Parts: sequence; C-alpha cells; structure tokens
Amino acid sequence: MQRDLKLPNDLWFETPLRVRYAETDKMGVVYYGNYFTWFEIGRTDVCRQCGFSYRDMEIEDDAFLMVVETQCRYRRPARYEDDLVVRTRLEAWSKRTMRFSYEILDESTRELLAEGTTVHVVTTSLGRPRSFPSRQAELITARLMAAEER
Repeated sequence: MQRDLKLPNDLWFETPLRVRYAETDKMGVVYYGNYFTWFEIGRTDVCRQCGFSYRDMEIEDDAFLMVVETQCRYRRPARYEDDLVVRTRLEAWSKRTMRFSYEILDESTRELLAEGTTVHVVTTSLGRPRSFPSRQAELITARLMAAEER
C-alpha cells in the first residue's frame, strides 16, 4: 500500500437511503444513534464501489476495521420517510489506520443534516493490529487514482 498516497478532498461516494419508521422516535425524528449506522452503510458501500466486499475481506483476509473513535455533529433532524444521501470519503489512510468523513444530506435540497468522522484500526478477528490487506489496498488506490485523473 502506498502510505504517502495523496487522497483527493473532493472524492465523495454517495449512498441513497430512506428513513424507516423503526429509525425514528415517537415524534417521527431520527434517533441520534442511527446516524452511526448510516455511516457504516456508507463505509461498506465505499468498499463495494472500490471493487470488493467488506464481508469478504473479513472472511478471506481476517481483516476487520475496528472503530476506535467517532464523532457526529447534528445540524437539522431527519424525519420518517425523508430521502437522504450518505456521502462518505476516505480522509486519511495509513498502513493500519483509516479515517472516514461523512455527510448526511437531504436528497432533494442537498441541505446538510449531519456530519461526522470515524477512525478505524485494522485488526484480525482476535483484535490484534495488522496491515490493511494488499489486494483491497490496490483496489482502493486504483479507484482514488482514477478519480484524480478526472
């Protein structure tokens, strides 16, 4: 993996979703913890859009992205049946760590509802630190480089 890879600041991966009733409280407002679930949906979609399955990486390479830090800033509530976009970008990447940034947008107005970050350490299934698998690193690198060329 290229440790000095310059990550493009404008490469956001987008995942649409609709707020489900089960994600809201009695007033129809999204419960705050669900934003972290949406961050995870965005993160796994980044893997898919780079050409690999996060689940397959766990099974075939014994590589897991353990969350070690999270942050979310809520700007406006999302409500039942809102159509949203989860925007995810790889902000920082080293041999054993990754940092993702997220934006939750209203799909029709593109208004920012929430933004956050997660930091991950690559581990084995036993929780021991390890390097990011080279096959997936090559796929991510290729996707990032292709985006830079545009």
